[in-house]
Amino acid sequence: PVIISRLFKRHAISALLVGATALAAPMAVQAQQNVLKVVMHSDLKIVDPIWTTAYITRNHGYMIYDTLFAMDAKGDIKPQMVEKYSVSPDNLTWAFTLRPGLVFHDDKPVTSDDVIASLKRWGARDALGQKLLTFVKEWKAVDARTFTIGLNSPTGLMLLALGKPSSNVPFIMPKRIADTSPNEQIKEYIGSGPFVFKVDEWKPGDKTVYTKFAKYKPRAEPPSAMAGGKVVKVDRVEWRAIPDAQTAANALAAGEVDVVEDTKSDLLATLAKNSNLKFFEVNPLGNQYVFRFNTLHKPFDNPKIRQALFYAFNQEDFLKAVHGEAKYYQVCKALFICDTPLASTVGMSDKLESNMKKAREILAEAKYDGTPVTLLHSTDLEVLTNLAPVAKSLMERAGFKVDMQSMDWQSVVARRVKKDPPSAGGWNAFITSWVAADVLNPVSAAFLAASCDKAPPGWPCDEQMEKLRDQFARETDAGKQRAIAEQVQLRYLEYPTHVHLGQWKKPIVMRKNIDGFVVAPVIAFWNVTKK
Repeated sequence: PVIISRLFKRHAISALLVGATALAAPMAVQAQQNVLKVVMHSDLKIVDPIWTTAYITRNHGYMIYDTLFAMDAKGDIKPQMVEKYSVSPDNLTWAFTLRPGLVFHDDKPVTSDDVIASLKRWGARDALGQKLLTFVKEWKAVDARTFTIGLNSPTGLMLLALGKPSSNVPFIMPKRIADTSPNEQIKEYIGSGPFVFKVDEWKPGDKTVYTKFAKYKPRAEPPSAMAGGKVVKVDRVEWRAIPDAQTAANALAAGEVDVVEDTKSDLLATLAKNSNLKFFEVNPLGNQYVFRFNTLHKPFDNPKIRQALFYAFNQEDFLKAVHGEAKYYQVCKALFICDTPLASTVGMSDKLESNMKKAREILAEAKYDGTPVTLLHSTDLEVLTNLAPVAKSLMERAGFKVDMQSMDWQSVVARRVKKDPPSAGGWNAFITSWVAADVLNPVSAAFLAASCDKAPPGWPCDEQMEKLRDQFARETDAGKQRAIAEQVQLRYLEYPTHVHLGQWKKPIVMRKNIDGFVVAPVIAFWNVTKK
């Protein structure tokens, strides 16, 4: 009986262990399913979405912060953190009330003081915010959830600015953080958004980790672009840093990651044949490439020399260098995005045709003395890597001397804020890309801001451009806005702030068990499921 008893106990314990293992296995699988592993277009090294316009930092912002308003899939601005708002009959006082129960990740409530401090800091950096702040007379916190913005004159920019979807986004931070000088980076990363930033697990060059914020209260509406209910359906999101496009594609095919945001164009055809993968077009309106001048230093301190590039460049050379298939790019001479309300080709008929004879004539008239152009070349973003060499080739054919300096994108972002001469670590030009939603009009297009030291890196200074942007900001009639936008485009050709190099778009690639991505200017991770 003793032996039988011992055997029974031994088998019973074994059965319990087997049962426990059987239960643990699906639990482990379920836990793994709730971790979304993503290769983003860039590694995250700068984490202040107000200090920089870099899109990877903007994407990080949407993970951990929330906004007062947001743009939906139709392009309409909808309340997000705001419960209700009103405008006085004279259009000079706007009153806003926050939704109840909004809390930051440190469990402290979101208050009117937090909002006001956040908007002031954002408005000091963002081109659209700067223009809005010229209309603001006073800020007033009525109570913890209600605040007002008093204007010195009416403007149609209020909701457009507070609901802008892309860089810089008016994210709401705790007042103590938002009180940081807009010229310095924040050192605390606490928001009230749907995810929490796991600073202790953040390893630049390896991974960035976010976890679901249990106390986040989504809106009741279904998600629509950046608006609606931000319902998080995974427990954890990991951004994996894999700079090599082929390695990232291999990891996706092997199931080691779930999503790749920016796949190399020549790999798309191969990935399309993989039955375990699917494509999704997050941003159908696409993006616009731009060549940005630094107007502080020779040679681009001379507008005439800048004009020469409108004749030296052509868009197709740039677009083909990155996107092999024509379905992924569009030659578009319109400054404000083709097939949108303000699109126009006024003044562009002889531009962007690589007329080298004309370019050289302009350089001669401008007395270009051979000062080399320090061109920053991003090497780790597939959508940018091939662009600077094209620019260098075309510029040299036109008669420029070019010093192309190669570095990763985060180094470009850090260097472009420097006003030092190129010989002392500064720069003359770089190439980047804007999502179409950022450049649909003269006020939201940050690189058109010509407000001198307040302008984005490049710091153009042109009173006439600023007057035109002011006129657009005050105008509410669509026809008159279009006329002003055409005047802006003509002034842009006289006083170039940048050169637009064409439009492009590309799908994200994911495993077939991933679903729920919303169509939006920004890749968003709420509503996403992993089956």
